[in-house]
Amino acid sequence: MKDKIVEQVVNKYTERSERGVIKYGTTLEQNNTDNFFVHLQEELMDATLYLQKLVKQRSELIELITNTESDKELGAKIRCLIR
Repeated sequence: MKDKIVEQVVNKYTERSERGVIKYGTTLEQNNTDNFFVHLQEELMDATLYLQKLVKQRSELIELITNTESDKELGAKIRCLIR
């Protein structure tokens, strides 16, 4: 049995690798010149920003759901939130 989620992630890695080779003209395996500590630090800093955005959005959604009685009104508010 195949796990579709795993397959999706593997496909994303393959696509990302192909884009990287086109963009940088080398593979990660062959690249021994970049400072990967700095790359990792920058990626993790970005990740914390994305996480904060998602935490804020989740909190706003929970507040909307809790304080809005009408599903139609809730839908309109959610549409405004994601625009």
